Amino acid sequence: MSGKVVDEKGIALPGVNVFIKGGYEGATSKIDGSYRFETESKGYQILVFQFMGFKSSHLSIECKAGLLEIEAIVLTEEITEMNAVTISAGAMEASDESKSVILRPLDIVTTPSAMGDIMGAFQTLPGTSTVGNDGRLFVRGGDASEVGIYIDGMRVGNAYGTTAGNVPTRTRFNPNLFKGTFFRTGGYSAEYGQALSSALALNTKDLSIRSQGDLSLMSVGGGYSHTLADEKQSITASANYFNLSPYQGLIKQEIDFEAAPKAWDVEIAAQKKTGKNGLLKVMARTESGGMSLWQPLPGTDRKVLVDLKNDYSYAQANWRTALENDWIVFAGISYSKNLDNIAFDSLQIERSTQLIHLKSTAVKDFSDRLSAKFGVEHFIHPYSEKLIREGWVRDFEDQETYLFTEWDFYLNKDLVFRGGLRAGTSSVSKEKWLDPRFSVAYQLKEKGQLSFAAGSFHQLPVDNFHVLNTNLQNSESNHLILNHLFSKDGFTFRAETFYKSYDNLVTFEGMLDKPIHLENGGSGYAKGIDFFFRDRKTFRNTDYWITYSFVDSKRSFNQFETQVQPSFAPKHNLSAVVKHFIVPLKSQLGASFAYNDGYSYTNPNVDKSEMNAKTKSFQNLSISWSYLPKPNLIIHLACTNVLGRDNVFGYTFSPKANSQGSFESIPQGQVAPRFLFLGIFLTLSKDKTANNLNNL
Repeated sequence: MSGKVVDEKGIALPGVNVFIKGGYEGATSKIDGSYRFETESKGYQILVFQFMGFKSSHLSIECKAGLLEIEAIVLTEEITEMNAVTISAGAMEASDESKSVILRPLDIVTTPSAMGDIMGAFQTLPGTSTVGNDGRLFVRGGDASEVGIYIDGMRVGNAYGTTAGNVPTRTRFNPNLFKGTFFRTGGYSAEYGQALSSALALNTKDLSIRSQGDLSLMSVGGGYSHTLADEKQSITASANYFNLSPYQGLIKQEIDFEAAPKAWDVEIAAQKKTGKNGLLKVMARTESGGMSLWQPLPGTDRKVLVDLKNDYSYAQANWRTALENDWIVFAGISYSKNLDNIAFDSLQIERSTQLIHLKSTAVKDFSDRLSAKFGVEHFIHPYSEKLIREGWVRDFEDQETYLFTEWDFYLNKDLVFRGGLRAGTSSVSKEKWLDPRFSVAYQLKEKGQLSFAAGSFHQLPVDNFHVLNTNLQNSESNHLILNHLFSKDGFTFRAETFYKSYDNLVTFEGMLDKPIHLENGGSGYAKGIDFFFRDRKTFRNTDYWITYSFVDSKRSFNQFETQVQPSFAPKHNLSAVVKHFIVPLKSQLGASFAYNDGYSYTNPNVDKSEMNAKTKSFQNLSISWSYLPKPNLIIHLACTNVLGRDNVFGYTFSPKANSQGSFESIPQGQVAPRFLFLGIFLTLSKDKTANNLNNL
């Protein structure tokens, strides 16, 4: 018998094994794809074609005397995670398993300007803006509420700590808890919703690798965590206490604190293998904190005392397993509760937010070319505000239900299409909506890959607006993203351009703290381009990355009657991070620099137009030193804004002009010119070689 073997493009395949199933007779295809061999087999047989990287093919033939000429056999290339293109438009992976690693958990902890905060590290990535007196994540012209935050696929309510005045906040969760993160700067999966700008998915660790204890002694507090682990289960319990009072007694502060920020937290995380392929994860956290400060009023010598107390709890359980016939199922439930007690002068306010999230998904691989995800989720979201002394209460309870599906189709290993739909409904707004989303990626061989993403995204109003007018509808954003990614041998280069439209943004009359006549009357856009370059190869023991983002954003929203550049969306954003390990000194030195061209604000002394002024540029040079004197001991020292630059983020103006007809103002600046951090981290284990790096 004789024949020829080709691929899907008709190109000859040399080296293909061709043989009779169950026998020893066969041949290997030549350079032109042809093969020829003789067999003594008789009757109907199965002819097998095998070639590495391609799907095996089976052909039924009838063996009889004479020459059997077989038509050309077409082998289909096998698509695996190792050789398949991945969609990178808007996506930034922070995981050890990713082919195009952007940040690992260890990178997050050791970025000097981040001070161990997840959001601080992500502010060094493209598409983000640094708003120094806020601390939350702002993405491509959107405010911080437009970023959805998830842990193991479950939505986290109030992921940031409550703060007051110009004191920046932090995420509540320790980076040590996670094995990786997935950050979408836009065009994110149909699995996620209720976020106009982006989704940040944090994935907790699976089973811990060993039992150990970790002691932390820091300039702002301390903590201890203990892990018990075996081959099938593990559990970690931790407790921390933070009090900035001793620190502020040594370092002069620009803000007049009556009581320095302090907090405590307790957390438990457990993992257990179930059956052959299942994994159950449970996590619970509770914390309490507060601060008290004197807030100056522009145009007067008077200060108002602001006292804040916050209590927060979060718990979740999720289970994932692989079933027969290539099904993977997931089920989870989470609960968040945030309680703020705020005293502002004579006002006493209690604000309560709860979020219950139930979710189930199923993923099916129909073949190596087609896979699909199906999901359903339900949210129960009560919210209330109380004036304690007056006894006034306003509240609502929303129930939202979502159905979503997403399909991946690989035309070949170099071209993949993804299409998704997400449908939602809200009991409070009495609204239904449908979000279509689409992505495509194409491999450019040695030149990297191109990705394109487009989609619609909806988001209900923030709670303090929604409680004032429960008839408010979803705001909507449409995304267009074009991405080029190149990653090879320690180098990563990423260039991405985007366009976002905004519709039905919430607008109102009056001031932000006393809005009236709220409606969905705003609109706007954000467009721009960003670049990311990372090099871990050129210089020995050195890792660095450079980011630049240009964002042109204008919107009519909140109290603004015209489309303006938001104060949280500087046009030019630059950051650079470098880390170098000195082996003889057992030390890692780090530096990071952040720059933007300033924040827009309204100056009534110039004219009556909106957002008619801009602050000077923001600049922050931070450094760090990590020293490992022993395998189980780490000493970490860091300082932000080492040059002491007086960064200003805006101005608060007096509502009335003074006798000279001028509106007096107070700058919104930094808590202090610099922030110093010293931490000593000791790990206790049987082998005495484990340290905190093992958790990252």
